[in-house]
Amino acid sequence: MKQSTFWFRRSRIGLLTATTGALLLGSGTGQAQTLTLAQAIEQGTQAYPFLKSKQAEIHSAEKRVQSSRTEFLPSLIVQDQYTYATSNALNGSFFPNEGTSISTSGGIRPDNIYRGTTGSFASAVIDWRIVNFGRVKASVKAAEADLNRSQTDYENELFQHQIRIVDAYLTLLVNQKLVDVQRANLQRAQTFKNVVDAGVRSGMRAGVDSSLATAEAVRARLQLLESEQREQVQRLRLSELVGKVQPGIRVDSMRFYNTLPQTSFQSDSLSPKNPVLRFFQSQINLSSARSVALQRSMLPSISLVGAGWARGSGFTNADDSFRMDFNQGLGYQAYNYLFGVVARWNLTNTLRLKHDYRAEQFQVERFRYLYNDQQLRITRQNREAETQLVLGLEQARQAPVQLRAARQAYSQAQARYQNGLADLPTLLQSFVTLNRAETDGYVATSNVWRFLLLKAAAEGDLSLFMNQLK
Repeated sequence: MKQSTFWFRRSRIGLLTATTGALLLGSGTGQAQTLTLAQAIEQGTQAYPFLKSKQAEIHSAEKRVQSSRTEFLPSLIVQDQYTYATSNALNGSFFPNEGTSISTSGGIRPDNIYRGTTGSFASAVIDWRIVNFGRVKASVKAAEADLNRSQTDYENELFQHQIRIVDAYLTLLVNQKLVDVQRANLQRAQTFKNVVDAGVRSGMRAGVDSSLATAEAVRARLQLLESEQREQVQRLRLSELVGKVQPGIRVDSMRFYNTLPQTSFQSDSLSPKNPVLRFFQSQINLSSARSVALQRSMLPSISLVGAGWARGSGFTNADDSFRMDFNQGLGYQAYNYLFGVVARWNLTNTLRLKHDYRAEQFQVERFRYLYNDQQLRITRQNREAETQLVLGLEQARQAPVQLRAARQAYSQAQARYQNGLADLPTLLQSFVTLNRAETDGYVATSNVWRFLLLKAAAEGDLSLFMNQLK
């Protein structure tokens, strides 16, 4: 079970980090598919193989519960055998030494006779442990606790997978926007370069201006390639989470860049429905149930037993004679039955079970500490998400102001340069500032939604995020 980390870890917030390596698969491979967020979540939760493995684990736990309940039923063993054997025997007992015990009953003869004859034996034995001091019931409860743990494990993994899908969706979405920004920036740089080159050819501009404009155009192209690389890598990541690697997958921006989420909730306590905490609580419950089952296993049991059997043999105890006739021993000649009450108590086994019981008690203590650790971590992430969400909203509100100022500065610098009132480095600085402002605007808006997602992940309730899209 994959359980090294059960908590959603948000990726680096801010300008998205470039993936190492230069692998860039063309987005034209296959037919492009545009997904809404709801479609991505639905496909991912239905097709992701790891989630299916968790469902199979639940089915396995259900069968173990059914198996444990069969312990309430009596044990019934029937058998029928036909043998060919000799009948040389001696009085006295023997110890089977944990091996198969072969019956030594039969007539005692003065000489060993190694000629055998046939025999038959049929029996039915029933053993019903009517009093076990709650051992079977404790075993069933332990199996049910294991089933509950498997179910909460699946629900937690399902929730974490949905969070990962939404995060990958938002990351791909902002990468698509940044590609558009860098493509427009390249077009602007190329147009500006053509204007500068024309001025240099006419002798109105210095030759160094053409070199600087060329360098800026190349830088813009490199930025576009880098953003396309990040977009394609993120597209592959999202398609993997959806359940099928598709290089051409695209996402619908929906209303993410038309409005900001409206929320001002604060919470002092975590919801008991948080799937992470519910999973760790189920671990505590499972270890507690197992410790009870071990404790009950140390107690005795009282059984009703019954048996019936029939025996046939080619040998006779009436005298020293025996028959070699093959059919002589195949028919049943003697019949018996037995009924009784049996009390069993394995006293030495309690020594081992006591140690197992104490070991399971330490497991209960371990999972309680892990529960407290997760609760502490989630509380911190919850408060951190609230703080980041408030600050992110303010940053997103300031981003349009920055963009308007950058556009105005670029227009003024461009006019001054064309009129010979400013040099090219000043214009290039405003060019870079405009590009950064366009980038920061999309990143700031994306970060607000991702901070809200972090809040929903900490609360254990994805509806906090999804309700903002309705």
